[in-house]
Amino acid sequence: MMCIRTSACLPKLLMKRLCHTAQCSHQYLVQRCGDVLQFPTEVGPLTITFKLLPSERMIIKKNPFVQSGGLYRPPHCLARYKSAILVAYRNQEKYLHHLLYYIHPFLQRQQLSYSIYLIQQVGNGTFNRAKLLNVGVREALKDEDWDCLVLHDVDLVPENDYNLYVCDEYYPKHMASAMDKFQYTLPYKSFFGGVSALTPEHYMKMNGFPNTYWGSGGENDDIATRIQLAGMKIVRTSPHLGRYKVMDYNEETETQEPWRRSASRHDTRKTWKDDGMNSLEFKLLSRTKHPLYTNITVDIGYVPPFS
Repeated sequence: MMCIRTSACLPKLLMKRLCHTAQCSHQYLVQRCGDVLQFPTEVGPLTITFKLLPSERMIIKKNPFVQSGGLYRPPHCLARYKSAILVAYRNQEKYLHHLLYYIHPFLQRQQLSYSIYLIQQVGNGTFNRAKLLNVGVREALKDEDWDCLVLHDVDLVPENDYNLYVCDEYYPKHMASAMDKFQYTLPYKSFFGGVSALTPEHYMKMNGFPNTYWGSGGENDDIATRIQLAGMKIVRTSPHLGRYKVMDYNEETETQEPWRRSASRHDTRKTWKDDGMNSLEFKLLSRTKHPLYTNITVDIGYVPPFS
């Protein structure tokens, strides 16, 4: 057996001599996830349905190891990866319940250490997904040195748990490469919407997401462009793994569908270094730990004239 800080590698007496803290001792006694032969926890393709709306109570009952704030650590091994799941949100409770019902067990089967953050925009102003995700990144990094930031639309559910919610080491990763609403193909070549995964280093290198797109959905093209301008490229989860179901309750929304490419007044080449994490302004109204997620409520301002 490979000897990586396990009880099989060192006698307990020697471990006690080498390790004096409870935390350190625990690390020697508990295997790292995947270090030993285990029954596979992933199941591959999943059956996803939105016919019945799960209650919060039901979701809590099905996930007994999820801690307050939507935090989970594998109870029987040390996770190799720590991923923060960030969801921009406003008044989409049905979508949220379906997402939480599926995503918690999905992430647990991957033996990740993770936490789910809901970044909620207050008021009746136009929705700004990209700015909310910038807020989520800043707040999540106060809690943990996350290995991966997963930026997740609330209305998408993954269909295959071999689609690992971890980052690519070198480049930003687009995970929702095959949505049922697009017949499981990309709507256009540079599409970066839906679900994506970036390391904190990737995110800061491209100055995060733009703050100045209000309701247009045009931020996806801006993000794809700034990835290139920052000297990186987009890698994608293979289509047979990156399959997602899109929820559709035919609810009235003020935002344009994000796959429709609208004309933009923005010139990303001129603005990306000044519009992003380094220019982010918001008012944190509350930060509350719920049983299944951490809710971050913010005032991000309003649509400036002619934006």
